[in-house]
Amino acid sequence: MTLRLATYSAGGPPAVGLVLEDGSVLDGAAALRASGGDPAPLADMIATIEAWNRVGPVLATAAAAPPAAAVVAKERVRLLAPIPRPRKNVFCVGRNYLDHVAEGDRAAGRETTVPEHAQFFSKPANVVIGPGEWIPNHAAVTKALDYEVELVVVIGRGGADIPRDRAFEHVFGYTIGNDITGRDLQRRHGQWFKGKGLDRSCPMGPWIVPRGDLPEPPDLRISLTVNGETRQDSRTGRMIFDIPAILSVLSAGLTLEPGDLIMTGTPEGVGYAMTPPRLLRPGDRIAAAIEGIGVLENEVR
Repeated sequence: MTLRLATYSAGGPPAVGLVLEDGSVLDGAAALRASGGDPAPLADMIATIEAWNRVGPVLATAAAAPPAAAVVAKERVRLLAPIPRPRKNVFCVGRNYLDHVAEGDRAAGRETTVPEHAQFFSKPANVVIGPGEWIPNHAAVTKALDYEVELVVVIGRGGADIPRDRAFEHVFGYTIGNDITGRDLQRRHGQWFKGKGLDRSCPMGPWIVPRGDLPEPPDLRISLTVNGETRQDSRTGRMIFDIPAILSVLSAGLTLEPGDLIMTGTPEGVGYAMTPPRLLRPGDRIAAAIEGIGVLENEVR
């Protein structure tokens, strides 16, 4: 059984639970209380990640035979971003799929060159939104709003100077991200932060799948549709810099902490590189999907 660890609201404050097959949610704190355990470690998602070795097995057992009193009906559930407010900026890797590098170079009229080193940037922590939440079109500041589906690595065990061969020991699990970008801002300012740091520009979710429930390394189909039309369709195994390389280089001289989020890059098919460009407009519905994880849906308004 694949665990789907979510932050949700049922009319009250955010809580942590497991999304069950029928869309209902096993309330994590209630499940721990039913087993005689202390629900305090499930105060929020980061606390849950830090206590996972203790609470994970209890939740997995409860999910296999959910206590009725701990189940929240699907109709009452609103899923939030798995980590609604990260401790620090969301780490991102740019130009990490060869075909995406090629389409970007083609759109810019330059020869394609493969990056020799991972290219890092970040998105502010306060721009993260959850599944079903709306993305502003930011018409006053950008005329070129675009999408990017990405596999997101969730750090479980902190550390610095992580060696490649131990990288997965630091991974808690995976979720889906959509790196919403103002392409004209990205070009105008000569760096990526401004164009990728707009309010509500980091949809994430719908939940976290723990590392042990997916293949390692994860070679998963990754795709995105706009209004039902497929725009991106690739596999995460086609990254130029794989997850061990990303964690090793990013953590060199920099301590990663539990709950840190790393967006690992997007494949080809982005709107600005199409002929003619096909950028986001109000009313567009975006569905970002990754095999084994799920679908993250948002609408532009």
